[in-house]
Amino acid sequence: MTIFKGNSFYFIFIFFWLAMDQLSKYLVARSLSLYQVVPVIPGFFNLTRVHNRGAIFGFLGNSAHPLALIFLNLGALLAFAVVAYYFLKTPPEMVLTRLSFALIISGAMGNILDRIFRGYVIDFLDFYLGRYHWPFFNLADSCITVGAMLLIFNIFRSQKKCSQSS
Repeated sequence: MTIFKGNSFYFIFIFFWLAMDQLSKYLVARSLSLYQVVPVIPGFFNLTRVHNRGAIFGFLGNSAHPLALIFLNLGALLAFAVVAYYFLKTPPEMVLTRLSFALIISGAMGNILDRIFRGYVIDFLDFYLGRYHWPFFNLADSCITVGAMLLIFNIFRSQKKCSQSS
């Protein structure tokens, strides 16, 4: 199959991060009750199980309207399809761009699987200073965020190279 030609490493990379995300959520679901807090670094980091019915970092998580969930899930699937398309169309020599897309794909797949099979996403990473908490998140959210940041970095780096050679 031509889709696998030259993509084996990336598919293994995607599967690895998807598996780590699903394993971490499974362990949290098995070990922590809903809203249970386990201090890891007091004053900075807890493990806290929450169920996120919204998007990344809880965005739209409090919407009770069923259409909001349908649009959220359709939007996630559409975004996944767009990223997967660009991943497959990116030339092999653009390794950092392909790794960025692979991270985004693995994270999107992890959260989409949760929404399909659980109806919500398990978030459990809770960073805070004093009473100021960053929104709860999980490994899939981290993959999406790191992938997006790498992609933005790579775009700016490529633009800088192009402007210097002109």
